[in-house]
Amino acid sequence: MANPVVIWRVTDGKRGHERQTEGLVQALEQLMPLEASEIPALARGQAFRQWLTGNFVGGDRRPPDLIIGAGHGTHFTMLAARRACGGKTIVLMNPGLPKRCFDLCLIPEHDGVRERHNVLLTRGAINAIQPSHELQANAGLILLGGISAHYRWGDRDVVEQVRMLASAQGGVNWRLTTSPRTPDGTLPLLREAVPSNVEIVAFNEAPLDWLPGQLRQAAQVWVTPDSVSMLYEALTAGAAVGIFDLERIGNGRVARGVEQLLKEGRVLAFARWHAGQLLPVPQQDFNEAARCARWIRQTWFPGR
Repeated sequence: MANPVVIWRVTDGKRGHERQTEGLVQALEQLMPLEASEIPALARGQAFRQWLTGNFVGGDRRPPDLIIGAGHGTHFTMLAARRACGGKTIVLMNPGLPKRCFDLCLIPEHDGVRERHNVLLTRGAINAIQPSHELQANAGLILLGGISAHYRWGDRDVVEQVRMLASAQGGVNWRLTTSPRTPDGTLPLLREAVPSNVEIVAFNEAPLDWLPGQLRQAAQVWVTPDSVSMLYEALTAGAAVGIFDLERIGNGRVARGVEQLLKEGRVLAFARWHAGQLLPVPQQDFNEAARCARWIRQTWFPGR
Protein backbone atom coordinates (compact mmCIF):
# COMPACT_ATOMS: atom_id res chain seq x y z
CA MET A 1 0.00 0.00 0.00
CA ALA A 2 1.33 3.46 -0.92
CA ASN A 3 2.37 5.80 1.86
CA PRO A 4 -0.42 8.23 2.71
CA VAL A 5 -0.25 11.79 1.47
CA VAL A 6 0.32 13.99 4.52
CA ILE A 7 -1.92 17.07 4.60
CA TRP A 8 -1.69 20.02 6.95
CA ARG A 9 -4.98 21.92 6.88
CA VAL A 10 -4.44 25.45 8.17
CA THR A 11 -7.60 26.78 9.85
CA ASP A 12 -8.64 30.29 10.84
CA GLY A 13 -11.76 29.41 12.86
CA LYS A 14 -14.17 30.71 10.22
CA ARG A 15 -16.74 28.06 9.37
CA GLY A 16 -17.06 29.03 5.70
CA HIS A 17 -13.32 28.76 5.11
CA GLU A 18 -13.09 25.48 6.97
CA ARG A 19 -15.93 23.97 4.94
CA GLN A 20 -13.96 24.77 1.80
CA THR A 21 -10.79 23.04 2.94
CA GLU A 22 -12.81 20.14 4.38
CA GLY A 23 -14.38 19.68 0.96
CA LEU A 24 -11.03 19.45 -0.81
CA VAL A 25 -9.57 17.06 1.78
CA GLN A 26 -12.65 14.82 1.56
CA ALA A 27 -12.39 14.74 -2.23
CA LEU A 28 -8.68 13.88 -2.10
CA GLU A 29 -9.44 11.11 0.38
CA GLN A 30 -11.69 9.48 -2.22
CA LEU A 31 -8.69 9.17 -4.55
CA MET A 32 -5.71 8.21 -2.39
CA PRO A 33 -4.69 7.43 1.21
CA LEU A 34 -4.35 10.53 3.37
CA GLU A 35 -3.08 11.52 6.77
CA ALA A 36 -4.63 14.90 7.56
CA SER A 37 -4.21 17.16 10.58
CA GLU A 38 -5.30 20.68 11.47
CA ILE A 39 -2.89 23.55 12.10
CA PRO A 40 -4.46 26.65 13.70
CA ALA A 41 -3.34 29.77 11.85
CA LEU A 42 -0.80 31.84 13.72
CA ALA A 43 -1.10 35.58 14.22
CA ARG A 44 0.30 37.30 11.15
CA GLY A 45 3.32 38.76 12.93
CA GLN A 46 4.20 35.44 14.56
CA ALA A 47 3.83 33.56 11.27
CA PHE A 48 5.96 36.13 9.45
CA ARG A 49 8.74 35.80 12.05
CA GLN A 50 8.67 32.02 11.71
CA TRP A 51 8.84 32.38 7.94
CA LEU A 52 11.88 34.67 8.29
CA THR A 53 13.70 32.28 10.61
CA GLY A 54 12.59 29.09 8.84
CA ASN A 55 11.64 27.68 12.23
CA PHE A 56 7.97 26.67 12.13
CA VAL A 57 6.47 25.16 15.27
CA GLY A 58 4.46 22.29 13.81
CA GLY A 59 4.60 19.87 16.71
CA ASP A 60 5.52 16.24 16.17
CA ARG A 61 3.53 15.85 12.96
CA ARG A 62 5.02 14.18 9.91
CA PRO A 63 6.30 16.67 7.30
CA PRO A 64 3.51 17.69 4.93
CA ASP A 65 3.06 16.83 1.28
CA LEU A 66 0.27 19.42 1.02
CA ILE A 67 -0.49 22.53 3.07
CA ILE A 68 -4.08 23.69 2.45
CA GLY A 69 -5.79 26.87 3.63
CA ALA A 70 -8.57 29.35 2.92
CA GLY A 71 -8.86 32.89 4.23
CA HIS A 72 -6.33 35.72 4.30
CA GLY A 73 -5.41 34.86 7.88
CA THR A 74 -3.93 31.52 6.82
CA HIS A 75 -1.48 32.80 4.20
CA PHE A 76 1.64 33.50 6.27
CA THR A 77 1.20 30.35 8.36
CA MET A 78 1.06 28.28 5.17
CA LEU A 79 4.20 29.89 3.78
CA ALA A 80 6.09 29.58 7.07
CA ALA A 81 5.16 25.89 7.29
CA ARG A 82 6.33 25.23 3.74
CA ARG A 83 9.63 27.03 4.21
CA ALA A 84 10.44 25.07 7.36
CA CYS A 85 8.90 21.68 6.60
CA GLY A 86 8.48 21.40 2.83
CA GLY A 87 5.36 20.41 0.92
CA LYS A 88 3.19 22.23 -1.61
CA THR A 89 0.77 25.00 -0.69
CA ILE A 90 -2.82 25.14 -1.95
CA VAL A 91 -4.85 28.27 -1.23
CA LEU A 92 -8.61 28.14 -1.87
CA MET A 93 -9.25 31.75 -2.84
CA ASN A 94 -7.81 34.68 -4.73
CA PRO A 95 -4.96 35.34 -2.29
CA GLY A 96 -4.02 38.70 -0.86
CA LEU A 97 -0.36 37.88 -1.49
CA PRO A 98 1.08 37.45 -5.00
CA LYS A 99 -0.14 34.20 -6.54
CA ARG A 100 3.43 33.11 -7.25
CA CYS A 101 3.86 32.66 -3.48
CA PHE A 102 1.67 29.54 -3.64
CA ASP A 103 2.05 26.28 -5.52
CA LEU A 104 -1.65 26.21 -6.44
CA CYS A 105 -4.47 28.74 -6.17
CA LEU A 106 -8.05 27.47 -6.56
CA ILE A 107 -9.93 30.65 -7.46
CA PRO A 108 -13.62 31.13 -8.37
CA GLU A 109 -13.85 32.13 -12.02
CA HIS A 110 -16.15 35.07 -11.18
CA ASP A 111 -13.14 36.76 -9.54
CA GLY A 112 -11.94 37.56 -13.07
CA VAL A 113 -8.50 35.94 -12.74
CA ARG A 114 -6.75 34.23 -15.64
CA GLU A 115 -5.83 30.57 -15.40
CA ARG A 116 -2.10 29.86 -15.36
CA HIS A 117 0.31 27.12 -14.31
CA ASN A 118 -0.50 27.56 -10.62
CA VAL A 119 -4.07 28.88 -10.92
CA LEU A 120 -7.04 26.57 -11.41
CA LEU A 121 -10.39 28.31 -11.85
CA THR A 122 -13.46 26.90 -10.11
CA ARG A 123 -17.19 27.45 -10.53
CA GLY A 124 -17.86 29.09 -7.20
CA ALA A 125 -16.10 28.27 -3.96
CA ILE A 126 -15.25 24.66 -3.23
CA ASN A 127 -17.50 23.15 -0.58
CA ALA A 128 -17.87 20.00 1.51
CA ILE A 129 -21.28 18.94 0.14
CA GLN A 130 -21.44 15.54 -1.55
CA PRO A 131 -23.74 14.76 -4.50
CA SER A 132 -26.86 13.21 -2.99
CA HIS A 133 -28.61 9.98 -3.92
CA GLU A 134 -31.41 10.55 -1.39
CA LEU A 135 -33.28 13.47 -3.02
CA GLN A 136 -37.02 13.47 -2.39
CA ALA A 137 -39.41 15.01 -4.90
CA ASN A 138 -41.72 16.31 -2.16
CA ALA A 139 -38.90 18.00 -0.20
CA GLY A 140 -37.96 21.60 -0.90
CA LEU A 141 -35.50 23.97 0.72
CA ILE A 142 -35.56 27.78 0.84
CA LEU A 143 -32.33 29.56 1.77
CA LEU A 144 -32.51 33.28 2.51
CA GLY A 145 -29.56 35.62 2.83
CA GLY A 146 -30.04 39.29 3.58
CA ILE A 147 -28.27 42.62 3.48
CA SER A 148 -25.27 42.56 1.15
CA ALA A 149 -23.17 44.81 -1.05
CA HIS A 150 -24.30 42.97 -4.18
CA TYR A 151 -28.12 42.94 -4.08
CA ARG A 152 -30.78 45.25 -2.68
CA TRP A 153 -32.85 43.38 -0.10
CA GLY A 154 -36.58 43.99 0.17
CA ASP A 155 -38.45 42.19 2.95
CA ARG A 156 -41.87 42.31 1.35
CA ASP A 157 -40.63 41.32 -2.11
CA VAL A 158 -38.79 38.30 -0.74
CA VAL A 159 -41.68 37.22 1.47
CA GLU A 160 -44.14 37.50 -1.42
CA GLN A 161 -41.94 35.35 -3.66
CA VAL A 162 -41.68 32.71 -0.93
CA ARG A 163 -45.45 32.77 -0.42
CA MET A 164 -46.14 32.39 -4.15
CA LEU A 165 -43.65 29.55 -4.49
CA ALA A 166 -44.96 27.54 -1.55
CA SER A 167 -48.63 28.18 -2.42
CA ALA A 168 -48.12 27.02 -6.01
CA GLN A 169 -46.51 23.77 -4.83
CA GLY A 170 -48.75 22.67 -2.01
CA GLY A 171 -47.57 19.06 -2.28
CA VAL A 172 -44.01 20.02 -1.40
CA ASN A 173 -42.88 20.13 2.22
CA TRP A 174 -40.70 23.22 2.41
CA ARG A 175 -38.09 24.03 5.00
CA LEU A 176 -36.84 27.59 5.14
CA THR A 177 -33.81 28.99 6.89
CA THR A 178 -32.25 32.41 7.21
CA SER A 179 -28.72 33.72 7.65
CA PRO A 180 -27.03 36.14 10.07
CA ARG A 181 -27.55 38.82 7.40
CA THR A 182 -31.34 38.42 7.26
CA PRO A 183 -33.02 41.59 8.61
CA ASP A 184 -34.89 41.24 11.90
CA GLY A 185 -38.16 42.21 10.24
CA THR A 186 -38.13 39.37 7.70
CA LEU A 187 -39.06 36.46 9.98
CA PRO A 188 -42.25 38.01 11.44
CA LEU A 189 -43.47 38.80 7.91
CA LEU A 190 -42.70 35.25 6.78
CA ARG A 191 -44.56 33.69 9.70
CA GLU A 192 -47.62 35.78 8.87
CA ALA A 193 -47.58 35.15 5.12
CA VAL A 194 -46.35 31.66 4.27
CA PRO A 195 -48.71 28.68 3.99
CA SER A 196 -48.68 25.71 6.36
CA ASN A 197 -46.41 23.60 4.14
CA VAL A 198 -43.43 25.81 5.08
CA GLU A 199 -41.43 25.04 8.22
CA ILE A 200 -39.25 27.97 9.29
CA VAL A 201 -35.95 27.26 11.03
CA ALA A 202 -34.01 30.45 11.81
CA PHE A 203 -30.25 30.21 11.35
CA ASN A 204 -29.61 30.47 15.10
CA GLU A 205 -32.00 27.58 15.79
CA ALA A 206 -30.40 25.14 13.35
CA PRO A 207 -27.63 22.74 14.43
CA LEU A 208 -24.31 22.92 12.55
CA ASP A 209 -25.11 19.82 10.49
CA TRP A 210 -28.68 20.89 9.67
CA LEU A 211 -28.03 22.36 6.22
CA PRO A 212 -26.00 19.44 4.81
CA GLY A 213 -28.76 17.10 5.97
CA GLN A 214 -31.43 19.17 4.23
CA LEU A 215 -29.39 19.35 1.02
CA ARG A 216 -29.23 15.55 0.95
CA GLN A 217 -33.03 15.43 0.77
CA ALA A 218 -34.35 18.49 -1.07
CA ALA A 219 -34.98 17.85 -4.76
CA GLN A 220 -35.44 21.58 -5.33
CA VAL A 221 -33.70 24.44 -3.61
CA TRP A 222 -34.48 28.15 -3.86
CA VAL A 223 -31.83 30.66 -2.84
CA THR A 224 -31.53 34.44 -2.72
CA PRO A 225 -28.68 35.42 -5.06
CA ASP A 226 -26.61 37.07 -2.33
CA SER A 227 -26.21 33.65 -0.64
CA VAL A 228 -23.60 32.54 -3.12
CA SER A 229 -22.03 29.79 -1.01
CA MET A 230 -25.44 28.18 -0.43
CA LEU A 231 -26.16 28.43 -4.14
CA TYR A 232 -23.09 26.40 -5.08
CA GLU A 233 -23.70 23.90 -2.28
CA ALA A 234 -27.20 23.26 -3.65
CA LEU A 235 -25.81 22.71 -7.14
CA THR A 236 -23.18 20.32 -5.79
CA ALA A 237 -25.84 18.30 -3.96
CA GLY A 238 -27.62 17.76 -7.29
CA ALA A 239 -30.80 19.71 -6.59
CA ALA A 240 -32.80 21.67 -9.14
CA VAL A 241 -32.03 25.26 -8.18
CA GLY A 242 -34.06 28.46 -8.45
CA ILE A 243 -33.00 31.99 -7.56
CA PHE A 244 -35.31 34.56 -6.01
CA ASP A 245 -35.33 37.95 -7.70
CA LEU A 246 -33.44 40.77 -6.00
CA GLU A 247 -32.34 44.04 -7.54
CA ARG A 248 -28.66 43.89 -8.39
CA ILE A 249 -26.25 46.55 -7.11
CA GLY A 250 -23.49 47.09 -9.66
CA ASN A 251 -21.70 44.29 -11.48
CA GLY A 252 -19.43 42.80 -8.83
CA ARG A 253 -17.95 39.33 -8.81
CA VAL A 254 -20.89 37.74 -6.95
CA ALA A 255 -23.43 39.15 -9.40
CA ARG A 256 -21.27 38.09 -12.35
CA GLY A 257 -21.11 34.54 -11.02
CA VAL A 258 -24.88 34.33 -10.60
CA GLU A 259 -25.45 35.80 -14.06
CA GLN A 260 -23.14 33.20 -15.58
CA LEU A 261 -25.09 30.36 -13.94
CA LEU A 262 -28.34 31.83 -15.29
CA LYS A 263 -26.88 32.07 -18.81
CA GLU A 264 -25.63 28.48 -18.64
CA GLY A 265 -29.11 27.31 -17.64
CA ARG A 266 -27.88 25.73 -14.41
CA VAL A 267 -30.33 27.80 -12.33
CA LEU A 268 -33.63 29.58 -13.02
CA ALA A 269 -34.76 33.06 -11.98
CA PHE A 270 -38.04 33.33 -10.04
CA ALA A 271 -39.68 35.54 -12.68
CA ARG A 272 -39.10 32.89 -15.36
CA TRP A 273 -40.44 30.15 -13.09
CA HIS A 274 -43.52 32.26 -12.33
CA ALA A 275 -44.04 32.70 -16.08
CA GLY A 276 -44.24 28.92 -16.47
CA GLN A 277 -40.67 27.79 -17.11
CA LEU A 278 -39.54 24.62 -15.35
CA LEU A 279 -36.50 24.41 -13.12
CA PRO A 280 -33.47 23.07 -15.00
CA VAL A 281 -32.68 19.38 -14.76
CA PRO A 282 -29.77 19.03 -12.31
CA GLN A 283 -26.40 18.40 -13.92
CA GLN A 284 -24.38 15.68 -12.26
CA ASP A 285 -20.97 17.11 -13.14
CA PHE A 286 -21.11 20.00 -10.67
CA ASN A 287 -18.58 18.84 -8.08
CA GLU A 288 -15.67 21.25 -8.04
CA ALA A 289 -13.93 19.68 -5.05
CA ALA A 290 -13.75 16.35 -6.88
CA ARG A 291 -12.54 17.98 -10.10
CA CYS A 292 -9.76 19.87 -8.31
CA ALA A 293 -8.79 16.76 -6.35
CA ARG A 294 -8.39 14.81 -9.59
CA TRP A 295 -6.15 17.55 -10.99
CA ILE A 296 -3.98 17.51 -7.86
CA ARG A 297 -3.59 13.75 -7.92
CA GLN A 298 -2.86 13.52 -11.64
CA THR A 299 -0.39 16.42 -11.53
CA TRP A 300 1.48 15.84 -8.27
CA PHE A 301 0.77 12.26 -7.18
CA PRO A 302 0.27 10.18 -10.34
CA GLY A 303 1.56 7.01 -8.71
CA ARG A 304 -0.59 7.14 -5.58
